[in-house]
Amino acid sequence: MTQMKVARILLLAALALCGIAIAADALKFELDPSWPKVPEKFKLGDASSFAIDAKDNVWVLHRPRTLQGDNAKMAAPAIIIFDSAGNYLRSWGGEGSGFEWPQREHGIHIDYKGNVWVGGNNCVGRDLPGLKAVSDDQLLKFTPEGKFIMQIGRASQSKGNADTMNLQQPADVWVHAKTNEIFVADGYGNHRVAVFDADSGKFKRMWGAFGNKPADSFACPPPSLKAVPDGPGPDQFSIVHAIRVANDGMVYVADRENRRVQMFTAEGKFLKQYVRHNAPFARNVALSPDPEQRFLYVGGGIDIVILDRRTLEFVDVIGGGGLISGGHQIATDSKGNLYVAQTARGMQKLVYKGMGPVTTK
Repeated sequence: MTQMKVARILLLAALALCGIAIAADALKFELDPSWPKVPEKFKLGDASSFAIDAKDNVWVLHRPRTLQGDNAKMAAPAIIIFDSAGNYLRSWGGEGSGFEWPQREHGIHIDYKGNVWVGGNNCVGRDLPGLKAVSDDQLLKFTPEGKFIMQIGRASQSKGNADTMNLQQPADVWVHAKTNEIFVADGYGNHRVAVFDADSGKFKRMWGAFGNKPADSFACPPPSLKAVPDGPGPDQFSIVHAIRVANDGMVYVADRENRRVQMFTAEGKFLKQYVRHNAPFARNVALSPDPEQRFLYVGGGIDIVILDRRTLEFVDVIGGGGLISGGHQIATDSKGNLYVAQTARGMQKLVYKGMGPVTTK
């Protein structure tokens, strides 16, 4: 029995004792220790986020500026692309003409047209080595080959949550194909979901926690909570860290510091939430690739919780077995494999092995 399976069984047993519902079947994953195969000529900085394209190639957004000394001289471009087996394909990204590349790379997304979206989360006052005193208040759009298309917002120009022209350290984005809208987890400086037209960049709408009007309460970086009290939690987001839009238009938002996932309609109507008061939670979200997108994966401190996407009820948990953590950001490919990026701790591929009964034997 693998350590990953043992850890899952122990946690499931504990949850059962607490009266939490458990599904009869468990999702099975196995760590691929050989993924990825980084070329010897390259060094990767902190791996921040993944995007999966239509061919199941894995696009890694890392932070070259976190490398030091001789390693910095070997830094790969900020975007490095592997196939599903971990073979290197190509790389690009970084400073260029006509756009403002983020100081601190954070999120990457590939939309249904193949366009690549990149955002960052540096802020004035963070004062990290090698970074300029600039706030990443912009979102960039490129072709798959790295040709610049569009920029929404400008660096260090945010005027807060009411600003419809700029973002403020956007953490993650997702384009909904049916409406051609880009939903932004905005993010570290602001406390909102912001929606724009994915072609023109025109602002369309915004909302905060529970569908409330987002309010300004800025700190750089935002405070990290040591515990979350019982109850539904604050009426504002605290680090809108990740976002996914399901095929049916339901929107899932990872409210990281409040340790909760909130579910909305595409228009911003609050539907329900899942809170994990006793452990770090909602650092990221990802959808299972089946036609119904039955499961929602939510990374925490040391594990990844699996929820029923429609009900937000607990289904299963992935942990142990060499898993580096619940991830900074995570992604799924068309085969159900999970990819985990954990900044300073590296990145991993968890191979989906199907579903089977939970067993203690």
